Amino acid sequence: MKKAGKKETQVVLSDQISDENCSIGKILKKPQISELAERVNSKPGGLTLVLTAKDVAVEGFCMSSCGFHGSDTKVVKSAFIWVGNSVTQCPGQCAWPFHQPIYGPQTAPLGAPNGDVGLDGMIVNIASLLAGAVTNPFGNGYFQGSADAPLEAASACPGVYGKGAYPGYAGELLVDSVSGASYNAHGVSGRKYLLPAVFDPSTSQCSTVV
Repeated sequence: MKKAGKKETQVVLSDQISDENCSIGKILKKPQISELAERVNSKPGGLTLVLTAKDVAVEGFCMSSCGFHGSDTKVVKSAFIWVGNSVTQCPGQCAWPFHQPIYGPQTAPLGAPNGDVGLDGMIVNIASLLAGAVTNPFGNGYFQGSADAPLEAASACPGVYGKGAYPGYAGELLVDSVSGASYNAHGVSGRKYLLPAVFDPSTSQCSTVV
């Protein structure tokens, strides 16, 4: 992991495809997510991101996961990530801490940095799965525990976004002076985001952005 961190990484945004008519329906099985990912024709080393709208139901969504990552069976060394918009289906599970949690300590939700609970929640899950997909793209990379239910780089630190986090409390975060929204990362064009902590194997602790 230390050696990997010293290698230069280049990320290039490639093709973007929209399927506004939901060509394979709005109730999807996991293999159909892989089918959607394959439409991009990702090259070896590529990572396809599949995002579904708030009115699309995906097998396991809200019940066992807020998203998942896998590998393309038709392209060597190509992976994909799927994340759904949970705003109308299970925001208390997949958009926390921007929505009241469905279980555990009932703390007040934080303000979403981009003003959209569903999309800001998706960004959190995209970041978490991106960390997992990069470090464990084909199931034989970095993870803890069982390969059937691995704890990956970010999923090993659930609910941790800032220092001092504990169940029901996301941790010490930055607060936008105008909107009151909570965040810990800056993006392009002044955008602000909340990103999850990742597990640091050198310290055996969760490492946060702030």
